[in-house]
Amino acid sequence: MDGEWIPIIIIPILFIAFPWLILHYVTKWKTKTSLTTEDETMLDDLYDLARRLDDRMGTLERILHDENPNWNPLAGSDRRPALSDERAELDDLESELKALRGRKTNLSKRERA
Repeated sequence: MDGEWIPIIIIPILFIAFPWLILHYVTKWKTKTSLTTEDETMLDDLYDLARRLDDRMGTLERILHDENPNWNPLAGSDRRPALSDERAELDDLESELKALRGRKTNLSKRERA
C-alpha cells in the first residue's frame, strides 16, 4: 500500500509543480530586468549631478593653478583623473540613452494604436 502512493505523488510534482514553479519565476525575472521610469529619472539626476560636480572641480583646479602654478592636483593622492577626461565617453552614453528612450516611446505608441 505504501508503494502505490509514491508514483501518484511524484508524477504530478514532476509534470505540473516543477514546470509551474520554473515558469512562474522566469516570468517574474523577465519583468524585473527593465528599468522603471523612476530609475531612469534617478540615473539622469545622478548624471547631471556628476557633471556639475566635475565642472566645479575643474573650476577649483583652475583657480588653484592660477594662484599657485606649482600646485599639482594629483600629487600624493590615489584620486582618479577628473571626469572631463572621460567626457566623450559620457556624451556617447548620453546619446545612446536618448536613442533608447526614443525607441521606448515609439514602441509604447505602437502598442496603444
